[in-house]
Amino acid sequence: MDEGPTMDDTAPPGDEYPGNDLGHIDHFDFMHEDDVLGAAMFIHRVNSNDIVYQPRRRRAKLIGKYLMGDVLGEGSYGKVKEMLDTESLFRRAVKILKRKKLRKIPNGEQNVQREIQLLKRLHHKNVIHLVDMLYNEEKQKMYMIMEYCVTELQEMLESVPERKFPVWQAHRYFYQLIEGLEYLHGNGIVHKDIKPGNLLLTQDEVLKITDLGVAEALDTFARDDSCRTSQGSPAFQPPEIANGLDTFPGFKVDIWCSGVTLYNMTTSLYPFEGDNIYKLFENIGKGKFKIPDSLDNLTADLLKGMMKYEAAERFTLEQIKQHDWYKKKHPRTLERVYFPPHPDGGDELRSMTVIPYIEVLHLPESLTPSDHDHDHDHEFEDFSAEPQGACVEGLGLPMVKAGGLVENDSTLAADIVRAADDQSANAAAAAATSSKAHKKSKRKNASRFGFAPCKQS
Repeated sequence: MDEGPTMDDTAPPGDEYPGNDLGHIDHFDFMHEDDVLGAAMFIHRVNSNDIVYQPRRRRAKLIGKYLMGDVLGEGSYGKVKEMLDTESLFRRAVKILKRKKLRKIPNGEQNVQREIQLLKRLHHKNVIHLVDMLYNEEKQKMYMIMEYCVTELQEMLESVPERKFPVWQAHRYFYQLIEGLEYLHGNGIVHKDIKPGNLLLTQDEVLKITDLGVAEALDTFARDDSCRTSQGSPAFQPPEIANGLDTFPGFKVDIWCSGVTLYNMTTSLYPFEGDNIYKLFENIGKGKFKIPDSLDNLTADLLKGMMKYEAAERFTLEQIKQHDWYKKKHPRTLERVYFPPHPDGGDELRSMTVIPYIEVLHLPESLTPSDHDHDHDHEFEDFSAEPQGACVEGLGLPMVKAGGLVENDSTLAADIVRAADDQSANAAAAAATSSKAHKKSKRKNASRFGFAPCKQS
């Protein structure tokens, strides 16, 4: 009886497949009874409940003095992650930009360069603050380190079925928006893309205007606020842009966008809609919109003034601040929109995501000896060797903190690395304290909390 096809006995061992360097391999014949019985000795059926899935080990990453956390969000330009300043212990957010990706986006590099240059000179409580700027030449990555914000207005609106704020809450945010906008205009900057998605909130509900990538800084000696280009979100653009005018007053664009933002925050609707961008711009170009009956007369009057068809007739910031709705103290009600849980983890408190990475760095006893010998659980990017005056070629971006405030101490880093290798918190603290080049206050923080850069894997 034929027992099935078998390999040619004359073939040299290991030559069944070209390039096989495994040597002789015994062939397993499932048609042979002895082989089938032998297979039962090493094949064991298990229930799904018996399988233990080990969570993926977290990998701590230090960028200079900053410890990376989890992803907060992602846009067309790159990811935004949480960060911890290991010296000041401030919570930060970092926008990670890859130069390779920026080149694929129309005006990508120019927009980033413009945003960095503008943020370096802006300091206002209602405008996002650029804390630090780092650049990794080898990986072609830029790190824009900014103050941490909990959420954005758009995310809050989408978290509730009504998709709008109660009047008192909308007034609270709109009031801060006008304050920040007044500062920008006072410094000759037209934002061009005011919308709920570009308005962030801190834990204390302080509003921050962000995303100045399409903003324009007017010339110091400019006769007026005339602009020629706009790359803002279509639904928020004014008629003069929808109709394709060659020039338009930039400040009045921001007034219109702010009016659409207020309209959306109080009604959950947009004043203009369309099946596509062409139909949308056609409707905006006509300038006719309806105000829902649910809005009171004061709110309706303010919106009509901010969204006048003719830009010259549109309210100025001063007129907005003198309007009765703006000045009115709106009674606070029990109805309000709270910070939504994090979209990924469902954390209602928006807790710090860097905590698990701190544990990886400073709780080595949780790892087995083999983990230390064969696996690196931390990574360190050192920026201490980069010169203070260096710039990123082609972008004019500083490799160090905006304003020249970066302070790196390679001696301290080397001492702490050696101490970290000993896996001794006391040794790390002693190394930090012994570094005369470091400031006394920073030595205390490094000593007390044990934050230290680790060896690069």
